Amino acid sequence: AASPEARDLSLRALKTALQAEKHFDFQDLTALDSIQALRKSDEAWGELLEIFSGQLYEDLQEFKEANSSFLSSNSLNEDTLDRKMRLLTLTSLAAQSSSDTRTLPYSRIAKALNIPSEDVEMWVIDCIRCGLVEGKLSQQKGEFLIHRCTHRAFGEKQWREVASRLETWRTSLVNVLNVIRSQKEDFIREKEAELAGPEVRSGQNYRPDRRQRNAPVEVE
Repeated sequence: AASPEARDLSLRALKTALQAEKHFDFQDLTALDSIQALRKSDEAWGELLEIFSGQLYEDLQEFKEANSSFLSSNSLNEDTLDRKMRLLTLTSLAAQSSSDTRTLPYSRIAKALNIPSEDVEMWVIDCIRCGLVEGKLSQQKGEFLIHRCTHRAFGEKQWREVASRLETWRTSLVNVLNVIRSQKEDFIREKEAELAGPEVRSGQNYRPDRRQRNAPVEVE
């Protein structure tokens, strides 16, 4: 078990990370031994850390319902946590969609973040400004086209996705090199034909010189 001093330091670090407006990566905290010990000694704090490490906005709401006085008794600002959790939820949705269609419908965002549909673009822009996602909003289609997104947790699944993308890029590069090689060969053949002259290219108006005309011809 962690010492009281280690517990206090861990709680202070966790509270600071939760309430810092621009801190979104909780993997560094979960890797600490003192935080691991905190999960066992203080279940509510451990659950809250799990939510911000990889769960969604609805999970935070369920936590607040089950622990109605926890935030206020620990001087945690509910609005700050709600905002951060909405941004992290949007990040998770983008990460899931980027592996499939690379598009995220406004309706899905509104439902997951529990916000009016007219507020979707505001939240997406906020998420982009925080550096969590990159993409393009389409009002006409009512969807967010994802160019890049941050993975809240990077495990075996994410490594498989990286390997798959690298293989795709490798295949694309091989195809490009083959096209370049083919075009280069065509260019060389055209230049050789130009240097050889029109007679050789067309096979017309060709006359051998005197030595060629008098050369013996062998017939088998």
